[in-house]
Amino acid sequence: MPLPSFFRGRMAYPALSALLLAPCYWQPRIQAGDLSSHIYNSWLAQLVESGRAQGLVVAPQTTNVLFDLLLSGLFRLFGPQAAQRTAVSLAALVFIWGAFAFAAAVSGHRPWNLLPVIAMLAYGWVFHMGFFNFYVALGMCFWAMALVWNPNPWRVAAAVALLALAWLAHALPVAWCLCLLAYLAAARRQPVRLRAYATLAALALMAAFRIFAAYALSGHWHLAQIMDITGADQVWVFGGEYRLVLVGLLFVWGLLFLRLVHQWGASRVFTSVPFQLFVMSAGGVLILPSSVLIPGFLHALVYIGERMSLAVGVSLCALLACARPRAFERYAMLALACVFFTLLYRDERVLNKFEDRMEGVVAGLEPGQRVVSLVDLPYARVNALAHMIDRVCVGRCYSFANYEPSTRQFRVRVTADNPIVIRTYSDSWALQTGAYRVKAADLPIYAVDLDVSGKVVVRNLKAGALCGSTHWKVLPDRVPAS
Repeated sequence: MPLPSFFRGRMAYPALSALLLAPCYWQPRIQAGDLSSHIYNSWLAQLVESGRAQGLVVAPQTTNVLFDLLLSGLFRLFGPQAAQRTAVSLAALVFIWGAFAFAAAVSGHRPWNLLPVIAMLAYGWVFHMGFFNFYVALGMCFWAMALVWNPNPWRVAAAVALLALAWLAHALPVAWCLCLLAYLAAARRQPVRLRAYATLAALALMAAFRIFAAYALSGHWHLAQIMDITGADQVWVFGGEYRLVLVGLLFVWGLLFLRLVHQWGASRVFTSVPFQLFVMSAGGVLILPSSVLIPGFLHALVYIGERMSLAVGVSLCALLACARPRAFERYAMLALACVFFTLLYRDERVLNKFEDRMEGVVAGLEPGQRVVSLVDLPYARVNALAHMIDRVCVGRCYSFANYEPSTRQFRVRVTADNPIVIRTYSDSWALQTGAYRVKAADLPIYAVDLDVSGKVVVRNLKAGALCGSTHWKVLPDRVPAS
């Protein structure tokens, strides 16, 4: 069935971009986990640079910083709310159209039918965890891979520039991309029958690195990584209802894969470069450790497999873009996207109302107070309340448990005891999880909590007291999450 003429016109991309950005504007705030920390630390960086934050510094670094620089620049120009909207919108467009361009390069045509799936992946688990440096870097890597799929000198030069910029955002996607590009270059120079051996060799190297990382980098692997090898886990964001979307997506992907096998034949599919790239990406998620402690950092790089499953999902989309979908698969993908974004809208609306309540009680404090949040969201896959207090504190108070400065993974870093942020990550984690015992030097410190009726309140913590935490099932969920 031919696509409507709209998709062949010049207005397709800007019109669809506006539609795809709806989740960045449909609520008063973007609910995306670490985004609250990013905007808070952009404000904190301004305090450091103006000399109003003793014990903190803004350190130069070459990776894990691009999104923060963009956010900080926009903050200075337009304020925190517009900065978040603009930065996240740019990140989403880079990722979505990068993934689309990669799938188009692999399949040889523009895969409009898969755009709803790409949109779901784009607004899935990684987005709502707020890993935007990683997210932007991965989007740029997809653009680079699209450019070099059919290489010429200008395309290769542009890809190199994009990868350099992606490195500034996050090194992990760039390492993944370079490995796949090396395989791509090698695969095109060897007979088809040898590609499987090259793939097995790559998987063996991953296994060797896992053994090395376990000893040299305190690497940790867990069996649950097997759940991430298709990328469909990205659509499981909060409660158990999202798992229905996950199952539906796997079903449609399975139909498309069988369709491709029917069109090409099993031998051609299994020896094709797109299939091998998917296998190596999925193998990396399964085999490599999910966390490693990189020298120089005081906190491990975590959620590696969960992050990289986003790359696996897009790699699978690129392979399935080669199939000719039937009407059922087209409508099923669109229907799944409608269900997914309806769930997101509902849950983000609830979270925004809760943040309104947090802002209301914090506004009653004197400016410049130390504040922590003791409210936890234990049953959701993304704990959307973990860093909410950071954004609430922008311009009015100090989020004392702010985790970024103590890890040395970000540009704002703690160098000494100070009244703004706790010094060590172990204490930061204890504050976030309710296991911290308040010290006299911390006083005064206030905690946002819930009373027995569910009302948001502020408590003045006392020295020697265990701060504790309150589990609250704020999000509706008709399907058990576990």
